[in-house]
Amino acid sequence: MPETKSIHLEQYLKVCGISGSGGQAKILIQSGQVAVNGQVETRRKRQLIEGDVVELLGERWVVESQI
Repeated sequence: MPETKSIHLEQYLKVCGISGSGGQAKILIQSGQVAVNGQVETRRKRQLIEGDVVELLGERWVVESQI
């Protein structure tokens, strides 16, 4: 079975330039400002996989396979 690639939510925000730093990503997530697939997510280590949708401040990003 092929291995599914994943990335932590906190890392995704940082790598994609959504947040300027890991500390900023932590604050955004823990304050309930980030949603994954339409649900508020407060876990920094939430595993994201291809196709997941991340929302913050009215903007949306779809996790791509090149994570």
